[in-house]
Amino acid sequence: MQARFVLLPGDGIGPEITAQARRVLDAVGTQFGHQFEMSEHLIGGCAIDSCGDPLPQETIAACKESTAVLLGAVGGPKWDDPRAKTRPEAGLLRIRRELGLFANLRPTKTWDELIDASPLKKEIVQGTDILFVRELTGGIYFGDSGRREHASGEEAWNIMNYSTGEIERVVRLAAEAARGRRGRLTMVDKANVLEASRLWREVSGRVMQEEFPDVEYNVVLVDAMAMHLISRPRDFDVVVTENLFGDILTDEASMLPGSLGLLPSASIGSGGPGLFEPIHGSAPDIAGRGIANPLATILAAAMMLRYSADLTAEAEAVETAVAKVLKAGHRTADIGGGDSSVGTEAMGSLVLESLTA
Repeated sequence: MQARFVLLPGDGIGPEITAQARRVLDAVGTQFGHQFEMSEHLIGGCAIDSCGDPLPQETIAACKESTAVLLGAVGGPKWDDPRAKTRPEAGLLRIRRELGLFANLRPTKTWDELIDASPLKKEIVQGTDILFVRELTGGIYFGDSGRREHASGEEAWNIMNYSTGEIERVVRLAAEAARGRRGRLTMVDKANVLEASRLWREVSGRVMQEEFPDVEYNVVLVDAMAMHLISRPRDFDVVVTENLFGDILTDEASMLPGSLGLLPSASIGSGGPGLFEPIHGSAPDIAGRGIANPLATILAAAMMLRYSADLTAEAEAVETAVAKVLKAGHRTADIGGGDSSVGTEAMGSLVLESLTA
């Protein structure tokens, strides 16, 4: 097949890890007889430096014409001034909106080979396999916000908005995913305090009762969920929640397998190009040192092959190659546990060798 992939390396370690994913995609294309056209474009801080806009129109146009988009990372201390007119993260929020990406899928599972890398006990985390589905284009991140004068100086506000339709579509997507897994869906909210969460609870309950009676459904408050993730993570299958809660919970859950460098994510919408990325940030403290873990980005490329190009066998080949490399004992510094480790490029080469063996 022919596919057009847009690569957005971004900031910090983004260019380093994206380069390794590109090598893997090239190898998959050659091995399976596909033609992958890949082009790189600006987003985030580097785009601000280049043209004053964290998401240039040229980038938007290229993404909309693509099969899918692979993102590295955005942001860093250079652009962290809270009073700046624009920030790198604004580009990430805008590209989600431009592409209509309303759901973020974050698979979180433990690897037996890396079980000791987790800060939690083996008997708690081993066997964890959770798919988080986070609503992506609504909530407090996109609600009205501002500042105004206050007797003490200033006050600031952010408004959390959700509509029935926004909730219905992401709950349906999560329920369909649960049907294809272990048949259990957990919805996380704060309905004892927030009106927006009460709407989530009403709408989700109706959708599940009317459309997915075969899926086991339960509701957990977000503060309880934060505790459950570190005490009994194996009890959960698919978890769906709103934007802010999903952002926080998925970062907490990333520690279950022991490293952010192992977890990919997919942002998808209503049939257009999806956006695929590692869940970690730009890690400016190690940028340029050649030690960043590229595996989450490589696994994000595998998700891209599966969800946007319908290339399931190719995606599985990449995932199997990563598993073999880990089983053979190869580690980057973040998962090395103090043992000898390999660098970013070397890890990419090991995945390539495993893929083509």
